[in-house]
Amino acid sequence: MSQQDLQAPASQPALQELEAIAKRIRRHIVTMIGQAGSGHPGGSLSCVEILTALFWAVMRLDPRDPCHPDRDRFVLSKGHAAPALYATLAERGFFPIEELLTLRKMGGRLQGHPDMTCTPGVEMNAGSEGLGLSFGIGQALAARLDGKPYRVYVLLGDGECQEGQVWEAALFAHHHRLDNLTAIVDRNRIQLSGFTEDIIALDPLKEKWQAFGWQALEIDGHSFPQLLKALEVARNSQGSPTVLIARTVKGKGVSFMENNPEFHGKAPTPAELEQALKELA
Repeated sequence: MSQQDLQAPASQPALQELEAIAKRIRRHIVTMIGQAGSGHPGGSLSCVEILTALFWAVMRLDPRDPCHPDRDRFVLSKGHAAPALYATLAERGFFPIEELLTLRKMGGRLQGHPDMTCTPGVEMNAGSEGLGLSFGIGQALAARLDGKPYRVYVLLGDGECQEGQVWEAALFAHHHRLDNLTAIVDRNRIQLSGFTEDIIALDPLKEKWQAFGWQALEIDGHSFPQLLKALEVARNSQGSPTVLIARTVKGKGVSFMENNPEFHGKAPTPAELEQALKELA
């Protein structure tokens, strides 16, 4: 397969198309988790627009050849958001949509956290927080050493930004001027134990990343125009990595899940699933 086969879309998809895809992904997320009876809906729903923008409008990839050496890489560091990634990959054609209902089922390929050894399109095994940025840095550095054109995108949770390894990685990326690396922080302000600012305050988060030498942009993580513009700025960056602080709502799109720490890792009941699907119709 030639490198030309991996070009990003020649023109941006219409906003209405991206919004329709995002709505389908949200419906998949709540359905998968509801059927499985376990999972993490809140942080999966908060990052849907980020994934949609990357996989439909930005990244160079071919679902028919998920291991193409020149593909852009997406690393899900916040591995508990696996349902969002699986729904995105299925909608993008990496595997059948019907397979989404095998989430967390014995013998299935869709583990509770991503497993690159069994799921097409998954770049890193995830589960333990704080590791994805280091992994993505390794990929970005390898691209430079190998003379490859691909870019690396890493999605972090804001709670995991309380981990020291994230900041060691940030120092390393700046030192090596990895301008083919973009980190995106899903700033939904809720983690497993509650609100981030009640546990270990992160603000001012943008200024912290800037102090570590990164180009830092703060955006509305549910706005496709802002996401696409910021990702273009990141793509054109020279000499430094870029981080997008994407302000999002935990549980976005489902009223009783929005900004509710209870749904960090709680599956909806059958009645709640029915309500959620009505709201996402």
